[in-house]
Amino acid sequence: MTNIKFDSYSYLLDRTARRVKGYAQQKFASGDFDVTVDQWLILKSLDNDKYLKQKELAEITGKDNPTLTRIVDLLCKKGLTERVTHKEDRRSFTVHLTAAGSAKLEELSPRVNEIRMKAWENLTEEDYEQLKTILNKIYQNLES
Repeated sequence: MTNIKFDSYSYLLDRTARRVKGYAQQKFASGDFDVTVDQWLILKSLDNDKYLKQKELAEITGKDNPTLTRIVDLLCKKGLTERVTHKEDRRSFTVHLTAAGSAKLEELSPRVNEIRMKAWENLTEEDYEQLKTILNKIYQNLES
C-alpha cells in the first residue's frame, strides 16, 4: 500500500475518540450520574487496582498530574474516594474508593455499559478483536 492511503488514520482515530467521549459526556450530563466521564474513569481504575499512588493513577488513566489532582479533589469532596498516607512512605499517599465510591460504581455500571455498547451496535466480536489488534499494533509502533 502507498503511504497516501494512510494519511487519514490519525484523523479517523481522533474524530472517533472525540465522538465516543462526547456521546458519553452527553449521556452522563443528561442522566443524573453525579460524576463526569473523567471522574468515572478514575473510579473505575481504582476499582481495578484498590490502592494507587497518584502517579500510578495518572499513568493508568492518561491524565496529567494537575488534571488528576483536580479530579481526585472533587471525588474526595463527594466522598467517593479518599487519600491515605502510604504505609512505607509517609511523604506520599494512595488514593482508594470509599464505600460510597464502590456503591456509585455498582449503581452506575449497568448504565455506563449501555452507553459504551451504543458504539458497538451492528459490530461483531470479530470486529472488536480486529480493532483491538490494529490499535495495539499502532500503539506499539509508537513506543519509544
